[in-house]
Amino acid sequence: MSAVSEAIEAGDLPGRVWMYANYNCNLACTYCLTESAPGVPKRGLSAGEMIRIATEAAELGFTDIGVTGGEPFLLAHLPTTLATIAEILPTFCLSNATLFNDKRLDTLDVLAGKDFAIQISLDSPDPDVNDEMRGPENFAKVVEAIPKLIDRGIRVRIATTTEPGRLDDDDHARLCALHRSLGISDDDHLVRPIVNRGRAVDFGLGTTFTPEEIPAELCITADGAFWSPFGPTVLNGRVDTDLLVSRQTAPLSVPAELLRRAVMGRPHGDDVKIGIR
Repeated sequence: MSAVSEAIEAGDLPGRVWMYANYNCNLACTYCLTESAPGVPKRGLSAGEMIRIATEAAELGFTDIGVTGGEPFLLAHLPTTLATIAEILPTFCLSNATLFNDKRLDTLDVLAGKDFAIQISLDSPDPDVNDEMRGPENFAKVVEAIPKLIDRGIRVRIATTTEPGRLDDDDHARLCALHRSLGISDDDHLVRPIVNRGRAVDFGLGTTFTPEEIPAELCITADGAFWSPFGPTVLNGRVDTDLLVSRQTAPLSVPAELLRRAVMGRPHGDDVKIGIR
């Protein structure tokens, strides 16, 4: 067993590996970590790179895969690539769910019944509040897409990203009632804070953190390997490198070992202070 495998088994190193599939997006949310928007350079990982990362992650003892962007489903290869990855390790993919017309939904049938979930952003039970940060008609498109995904045998998770105090107890109760009515359990709903990186800096939004306050989840992008999916953020068009682990991403054992060395000896439990998962 490798040192990385031992660290994962011991709980010293989180078992999830993240990939930034791309950076471009059809939306331009006010709190976007990566300044993603229409027309932003894709800077993506190829299907082959994503499958290689997942294969090497499994060999190293990692336990699951997270895929994010940008909006990953702008990539035509993504459904079949995710289906392949989900055969290697349990996988979930973040999406704004606004692209899922009938034609795109048909391409997702390859994911039905896989060890896979789509994590969709829904930030408020009120359409106007949700759309204020995410864009016009976002709420309506999300609420329409979720039952269609579930009907196709695809697991759906909901992620609510918000400022402290913005989602009060009544709002939270109404949001939970909404996601339950759409067929999503409480276990598949998470609430997390806006992080003060990327475009959120321009709008004065979000919580600041230190590396000790977030999970050290290995994250691979076109620019290198990072401490966390909250590492390869973008401000004024430049990728932040304060949480860069390595420019080298292949083989995956290289950045994995560097991250293991960085976290060894850190007390368990210090990585959950701001409630990100």
